[in-house]
Amino acid sequence: MKYLREFLILLPVGLGVIASILAQLFFAPVPLLVFKIDIGMVIFVLGAFLSLLLLMIRLGALLMEREAFKKINDSQREHDESRRQFIRRLDHEIKNPLTGLRTALVNLREARSREERERAGENASRAAERLSKLLADLRKLSDLEERPLERLPVYVPQLLEEMVEAVLLVPAYEHRNVDLLISRVPWPMPSVTGDRDLLGLGVYNLLDNALKFTSAQDSVELRARVEDRSIVIEVADSGMGIPPEEIQKVFDELYRATNARGIEGSGLGLALVHRIISLHGGRLSVRSSQENPRGSVFIMQLPI
Repeated sequence: MKYLREFLILLPVGLGVIASILAQLFFAPVPLLVFKIDIGMVIFVLGAFLSLLLLMIRLGALLMEREAFKKINDSQREHDESRRQFIRRLDHEIKNPLTGLRTALVNLREARSREERERAGENASRAAERLSKLLADLRKLSDLEERPLERLPVYVPQLLEEMVEAVLLVPAYEHRNVDLLISRVPWPMPSVTGDRDLLGLGVYNLLDNALKFTSAQDSVELRARVEDRSIVIEVADSGMGIPPEEIQKVFDELYRATNARGIEGSGLGLALVHRIISLHGGRLSVRSSQENPRGSVFIMQLPI
């Protein structure tokens, strides 16, 4: 195939050369026949032009192929590096609870009093729970690639009310408050088409994230409005904020901001939300500040 392309490129100029030679051989160069000799030259020039044109097209195709291969290789390298970072983070995230569990079991075995046994048992339980949550979130993230999405109408205000009630049932948040602000004027909010369970999980994870990284003195708001044929859902808080240089990384799998590493979490919650919103054709973004007024706003945009 490669040699056939080169042959076809050179075919016009070859035919032009043959035509020119034949014209010179069979037509004597007398004034009456000059025109016929010129025809041979015209064919030669046209053949050369066509060959040059085909050669340029071929060179252009080769350059495009080269650029495409370069992009594929660059993309593959980026993917491989991303996977390597994921494995390193996963190793780190699994190692911490395993180390805590091991230490707790050693303390439990060597405990001499009831208080020491109870404390060691609580530490082991927390480590096992953290490991279990990490594996559960990994499973959820993996299932998103295989599970078919439901495409049903979802009434967003009702969904948000349910998620607020659900997150405030968590014992750690039982004394907290989430302000729910839904724009209903001048017209009621339309439904979106999607998977209700997954959209609920996305909102829940953002609320859990906001409550986890704020104190009882901070405020948390869940807001919804219609904007440009989209429903915009915002989870806002007045918490610690995200370092500016790390804002673009918070949706990476297992990535945790430097000021959040002392707080328990799998590092998969935001990655899970980002994937859910992408599957629904929406967009997830964040604004954050660590200076007064400080806090973060996570914005989900879902097409109506």
